[in-house]
Amino acid sequence: MAPQTSVIHDIGYQRYKGARLGRWYANRSLYEHSLRTAFGIGRGAKAKIFPWLVIGIVLGVAIVEIAVRSITGEALITYRGFAAGLSFPIMLFLAVVAPELVSRDLRDRTLPLYFSRPLSRSDYALAKYSALATAVLLLLGVPQLLIYIGAIFTRTDGFSGAMKELGDMGPGLAGALIRAVVLAGVAILVASTTGRRAFAAAFIVGVFVITAPVVGILSALGNETLLHLAFLANPMTLLQGLEQWIFGRPGGEGMPIGDMGPVYGVGAVALLAGTLLLLLARYRKVAA
Repeated sequence: MAPQTSVIHDIGYQRYKGARLGRWYANRSLYEHSLRTAFGIGRGAKAKIFPWLVIGIVLGVAIVEIAVRSITGEALITYRGFAAGLSFPIMLFLAVVAPELVSRDLRDRTLPLYFSRPLSRSDYALAKYSALATAVLLLLGVPQLLIYIGAIFTRTDGFSGAMKELGDMGPGLAGALIRAVVLAGVAILVASTTGRRAFAAAFIVGVFVITAPVVGILSALGNETLLHLAFLANPMTLLQGLEQWIFGRPGGEGMPIGDMGPVYGVGAVALLAGTLLLLLARYRKVAA
């Protein structure tokens, strides 16, 4: 019988005795990481191209507005009109960023690593949604703040002028917040249905592009009620209708929604609630 030569080596394994940061810390870390990912921070140059291209477009509009105000003293675009007029860049940003946040994890099958931590499936979904909503809010809010700073330096009425400008900016920031909260839910839900980023981006664009002609078709049918409700069919025009109901017609103009403003409010709440509930249901069923 051969002699036993096996030896047990003590290589210094020890129990972890430090603080266990728990679920809240895991949620915060995932949110921060996802927000950095949205802007390509900490990643290669390729990941920064599209997000920062959109950021450049939005900041370019703000710089032009500041320049026009400083030269002529007149506003080229209102704060409320800023977010509404940048629907295409917002859509592009959502189509690029949302798949980066969730589709990559589905494709690479990294969800089991997340769920092995004190992090629930709902935590994961809501952290990703919150990061995207914050990114959109920064995309629309920061340029408005820059316009405000530029505007108060061109006004000649001192503190009262600065407060009036602040009052004008308030609805613009509120509109940015509404768009960030609702549109992020739509985009993150659509992106969570596939692990292929290209498909997810196409699906997100499709949601906004395909529903736009529906608005035109319903408006052209000649029925007054349909005309007032037609803008519910597209997420962008739905939020414009909500904003118009809350803050009134911009400059006496706006969409012909008639007295259907409360319907747009209900529609926006239903869209947000529906997308979040479906998002949570999606991650309860996704394989881990």
